[in-house]
Amino acid sequence: MSSNHASLDAASSDRKARLAKLAALKRKQPEPDTQESGTGNDESSEHISEVTTKFLSGRNYDAETRGPKLGFEQGPQEGQVTVETQAAQIAEAVKEESQKEEDGDQPVDLFKLQPKKPNWDLRRDLDEKLKTLNVRTENAIARLVRQRIEAAQRAAKERGAVSNGDDQGEEVGIEGQMLVEGIHVREREEEEDED
Repeated sequence: MSSNHASLDAASSDRKARLAKLAALKRKQPEPDTQESGTGNDESSEHISEVTTKFLSGRNYDAETRGPKLGFEQGPQEGQVTVETQAAQIAEAVKEESQKEEDGDQPVDLFKLQPKKPNWDLRRDLDEKLKTLNVRTENAIARLVRQRIEAAQRAAKERGAVSNGDDQGEEVGIEGQMLVEGIHVREREEEEDED
């Protein structure tokens, strides 16, 4: 049994030795050729690159760029038109245009600064309060028109009964001229309200 045990120990030590050699080969990187030059800057950069290649793993660190390895040579968005680039171009164009306007030293146009109507804020606040009043006004106008129509119909009946002598006169509505006048009055009132 001891011979069996000895052979297992020998096999395990051989395996450990092979793994150690592989690990050493994997860690060992070819050393860069150092050429001595007369400038001190080159010597310091060579010394830094020596240190980085010797002590830093090449797994996540790129010695040439002195930064992390990104896994790709070009960015994934490179060469494509994206919304961000378009937005940056538009912002730049607007900035240039505003600078051109500022450089012109033109006097300020007061019509651009003022609202078209000076009472716009008063009308805005008043419109909410006028809603109920407008409904009441429209109802009153409709009632007055109905009264006029009824009065005109009664007057037409009386004239028709007197002239014909019988009660079978046709019912006549509002006269055309009165209707047109009422429409024109209403349109004028709406125009005044808008002004």
